[in-house]
Amino acid sequence: MGHQLSTHFFNKKTGIISTFLSLILLVGGLLFALPAFEVQAASTVTPKTVMYVEVNNHDFNNVGKYTLAGTNQPAFDMGIIFAANINYDTVNKKPYLYLNERVQQTLNEAETQIRPVQARGTKVLLSILGNHEGAGFANFPTYESADAFAAQLEQVVNTYHLDGIDFDDEYAEYGKNGTSQPNNSSFIWLLQALRNRLGNDKLITFYNIGPAAANSSANPQMSSLIDYAWNPYYSTWNPPQIAGMPASRLGASAVEVGVNQNLAAQYAKRTKAEQYGIYLMYNLPGKDSSAYISAATQELYGRKTNYSPTVPTP
Repeated sequence: MGHQLSTHFFNKKTGIISTFLSLILLVGGLLFALPAFEVQAASTVTPKTVMYVEVNNHDFNNVGKYTLAGTNQPAFDMGIIFAANINYDTVNKKPYLYLNERVQQTLNEAETQIRPVQARGTKVLLSILGNHEGAGFANFPTYESADAFAAQLEQVVNTYHLDGIDFDDEYAEYGKNGTSQPNNSSFIWLLQALRNRLGNDKLITFYNIGPAAANSSANPQMSSLIDYAWNPYYSTWNPPQIAGMPASRLGASAVEVGVNQNLAAQYAKRTKAEQYGIYLMYNLPGKDSSAYISAATQELYGRKTNYSPTVPTP
């Protein structure tokens, strides 16, 4: 009887050990499998390319002349008209939207400057920039004053059938003309007002600079109100630090077309490797810049970029 009990105990013990070893192998297998799963999930982020055009110097429709080689896809996901301004009315003591002659001309000629670009699938946004008059996105005194300016932005978006607004808080010179200094609520008010007016089908983007960035980036509301934000400093790697905003909606690098092609390629490769969602380029000229742009798109998409003297049809 004692021998039988010993054999039963031994078999039971062996079974326990076998089960334990199986669990170890199962857990180990899962642990080894996890990195592959994470890499696969991360690889789903495809960076979007953004191109600013100084329309004072070059036609905006140049954005539409670049195509990813071997496809009919545009090289740029977003094209930004640079730039309209936030000016200050010293008589009525309030900011207003100002369109200089070239910006207004670009908008007036939307059928040749904007529509062909949009027809290819590129979103067209209007950048809003300070203009040395004391008015900016960071010093609205009330929500109502921010909403009044947002109404002007809504009007220009709807009138010219644009895809959104980009904010660039430079050159405001806060305090000039008796204007107030920046506060912590102003830019959030403006974003709330504009989002309420435009809805979620239009883009709101942010060139991450100035008091609007410094005073609002820690506010968790900001991430829910803007679609994308990006580094404003060209030839640098400087991811915006915005509370709750994932890398898939940020641009960490910024390059100026024609400046340091090798760096442009390095930043594109790093953007993809680190799963940032935006790759930013600035100052597209009127001449063929496909060699420079190809250095980036080859790393981003595995394709060079082709240039056409005219905007190809979709």
